[in-house]
Amino acid sequence: MGGARFGFTVTKKLGSAVIRNRIRRRLKAAVEELAAKCARADCDYVLVARSAAETRPYATLLTDLELAFARIDRAIKSTARPERAKGTGTP
Repeated sequence: MGGARFGFTVTKKLGSAVIRNRIRRRLKAAVEELAAKCARADCDYVLVARSAAETRPYATLLTDLELAFARIDRAIKSTARPERAKGTGTP
């Protein structure tokens, strides 16, 4: 399987096409910068943009996204079921 995949949702509620595209470009740049070290290769991510993504300082946007990746990683680890050993138990 390939690496992590990302989808971006930026609704018309956030403004004109120019504003929506600016938000999408900022989010994509942040994801490109962090994906290699923070994203899980076996996951698909969907980022739902909020209005603050347009004006938030880029460094803060990176920090927010890094924290979100960490929160997702913890949630996946806490809900993962342990694998059974092969050849033991009933099928």
